[in-house]
Amino acid sequence: MNRTMKVAVIHGSPRKGNTYKAARIFMGELALRGGVEFVEFLVPQALPMFCTGCQLCLGNPNEMCPHSEYVTPILNALLKADAIIVASPHYGGSSIPGGLKNLFDHLSFLSLPIAPREEMFSQKAFVITTGTGSTGAIKLIRETLKGWGVNRVYAIGLRMFTDKWDMMPTSKQARFDRVLRRNAQAFRRAKHRRAYISTVFMYYMAKLVIRKYIGENGYPYRYWDKRGWLGRRPF
Repeated sequence: MNRTMKVAVIHGSPRKGNTYKAARIFMGELALRGGVEFVEFLVPQALPMFCTGCQLCLGNPNEMCPHSEYVTPILNALLKADAIIVASPHYGGSSIPGGLKNLFDHLSFLSLPIAPREEMFSQKAFVITTGTGSTGAIKLIRETLKGWGVNRVYAIGLRMFTDKWDMMPTSKQARFDRVLRRNAQAFRRAKHRRAYISTVFMYYMAKLVIRKYIGENGYPYRYWDKRGWLGRRPF
């Protein structure tokens, strides 16, 4: 009996427009053969409080965050998932919406030099973006996920030049539909691979910094030491 694939979905915009529609098509194809369970979050609804830069999460367990009542459910869903989907429109010069950037700020402690979670080292992720500048949004989201140690990050950017899916010609809608479904099928089949070279490099750099500059009294040192990562690579 095949194990259910758990997928955590982050919708980076509260507006259920083109990106939400694209994500729905992708998710529908992913679940077409059954055995898939989704947990979804829309930001900023799921995380209405802005990160204050207090840095408590960088020196203590994440529960020290003053907004842990919102952050912890999202974090737990990410850690329990086999795969992550981040769907976000491209927003002007900042590339991603403020709500998604706020989520990434709240989860800064997941970066390799601080307190990454081992569960993510075996995960795969898919980024879906829409808008004329989707490349910029993809780059930012992909680098964030890779910084958490996610094993593989796949992506697709759809340039629509309209904010209403139904306003596109039916031929274009059908093309995007096919592309999304094809990518969903490939994503479901995607297997675990060796860690990115950049991830391995960051691990050794982080270990050097933690040993030499943070020291035994620092939270990252204690966190890494408890898991044995100061002596062995976890991926």
